Amino acid sequence: MAKKILVISGNPKVQSFCEHLAETYAQAAADKHSVKIVKLAELHFDPDLTHGYRKHQSLEADLLAFQADIQWAEHVVIVTPIWWGGIPAKFKGLIDRTFLSGFAFQYEKGKSIPAKLLRGKTSRIIMTMDTPPWYYKWFQGSPALKQLDTATLVFSGFKRAKSNMWGPVINAKEAQLQQWRAQAQQLGSLGL
Repeated sequence: MAKKILVISGNPKVQSFCEHLAETYAQAAADKHSVKIVKLAELHFDPDLTHGYRKHQSLEADLLAFQADIQWAEHVVIVTPIWWGGIPAKFKGLIDRTFLSGFAFQYEKGKSIPAKLLRGKTSRIIMTMDTPPWYYKWFQGSPALKQLDTATLVFSGFKRAKSNMWGPVINAKEAQLQQWRAQAQQLGSLGL
């Protein structure tokens, strides 16, 4: 069954390995699904919440378009590097600025847990890193995965994400890079 799939390249650097993986996934998925791709490197917005959430901060055109893409999508694929155990600052800024009350969730009087406004969507998180994935998982606790999946997507109503951790990228041979590309292509062709 065809899905509406949004692929997010969460690396602020142009022509990154994450961008290439995101494009590979999107191209494979486009054979059977409706696909949109968002490249963080091409978005223009202020990632800083100068006043936190206490004062309204108008959304730039790229952020409004991103919110529309999230609403459109049934399945969201995030491809992001892991830097210092977390996601890049600009990617965190994209989430801070767009996953807002009234869009992703809604506070309700008398309830401690907000209503989830993005219910029923599915997701996959593909993370690249220069740390061995086993070390990131068992010794560092996979903080970026927990942040993206549990604290952002599930909090907003998404079903629990499927995930892939690929690394270390820094010293990977071409055969290993090609294996990760092939995995991204296979996931895309299956719409997973």
